[in-house]
Amino acid sequence: MTLFRTVALAALVFATSAEATDMAFFVKNMRKEAVAIELFSRDRETVWPGNDKVFLIDPSSQKSVPISCNQGERICYGAWVNGNDKISAGVGPDNDQPCDSCCFTCVEHSTETIDLVP
Repeated sequence: MTLFRTVALAALVFATSAEATDMAFFVKNMRKEAVAIELFSRDRETVWPGNDKVFLIDPSSQKSVPISCNQGERICYGAWVNGNDKISAGVGPDNDQPCDSCCFTCVEHSTETIDLVP
């Protein structure tokens, strides 16, 4: 294989793996308090919704949260009681808590469910 073909193939693989795709998170807040949630990329410095905003889920309600992410990207959620970030779930409000089951892989046209329980 020539150097040109090797470089071209590597560029194609890299471009494909970073291709933006749409997916959604279906968040069910089963708590009696409103919950704030953010989604954090483990592969780049990206937070959804970003710009110092959060997705706010009312008590005992649910919301679909669509995002655009890179195919194969790892995305983790951090959630907390609105107004009290000491009560948190997932990776927490600062993306600094250990979590085995709060990360998902970005897959085109897929939906992941997040259950926030009391």
